[in-house]
Amino acid sequence: MNTQLWQNIGAIADSKQLMARLAKYVARLVKEKENSTLMTKEDFLAKLEKGEDDYRQGKTFAMMPGESYKDFRNRIGR
Repeated sequence: MNTQLWQNIGAIADSKQLMARLAKYVARLVKEKENSTLMTKEDFLAKLEKGEDDYRQGKTFAMMPGESYKDFRNRIGR
């Protein structure tokens, strides 16, 4: 894979425009790798499905009147 990657980079190395686009794309990939909050589309859809199932089964929480968001999260264990 490395060989193919370097061959492809070599093929566009004489184009400043393409190399600039490549550099921009690589920088975006590095940011994605460093961001631990990102998830795959499949993971995201699975979480949504679980949330919908929980809601249908009545597994929900509600804030009490006057309760702060921080207190609410502590009460439900999140």
